[in-house]
Amino acid sequence: MSNRDAELYQKMIDGDKQSLEALYDKYEKLLYSFVIKLSSDETLAEEVLQEVFIKLWTQKAKYDNTKGKFSSWLVTITRYTAIDQIRGNKKHNVSLQEETDVPEEQTQSTEDLVEWKEKSAVMKQAVQKLSDDQKLIVDLFYFKGLSQSKIAEQCNLPLGTVKGRLRLALKHLKEHVSAVEGGIRDA
Repeated sequence: MSNRDAELYQKMIDGDKQSLEALYDKYEKLLYSFVIKLSSDETLAEEVLQEVFIKLWTQKAKYDNTKGKFSSWLVTITRYTAIDQIRGNKKHNVSLQEETDVPEEQTQSTEDLVEWKEKSAVMKQAVQKLSDDQKLIVDLFYFKGLSQSKIAEQCNLPLGTVKGRLRLALKHLKEHVSAVEGGIRDA
């Protein structure tokens, strides 16, 4: 998190509305573009953006700087909020390709953009190494927002099988990402 973001976030937590406005001004285009890319729905994007900043203001979502960059955390909160909204509406579909693309309107630094693209490439590579069954389950659960029971119903599988495939897929993804990141650090 940049010093400016840290300052603004702390002031916002302390009740400073101007800091919230400054964070909104800085990140609104990035987050709005991200949700549009995810859902192709402008109304949903506006609702998600509003909900994300309400969560920030009411401190229902709290940032921990030991767990990563503020911008990455904010995009993650936006992603989960969008998925919750999509699940509620049940009329939106999101593809794996769309989920990992960088929003077109980029208000972040070049460093943030490069980091985003690197992580996206690593994750795409990891997903490609999954079995077809695991890819399908990951896509339906994480990117289309279906519940495990809905996936079981849609794929005509027992719920335990869906849970097992999802758990195994996550294990494989984690191993691949750790191996790649470990290799980058060792280089």
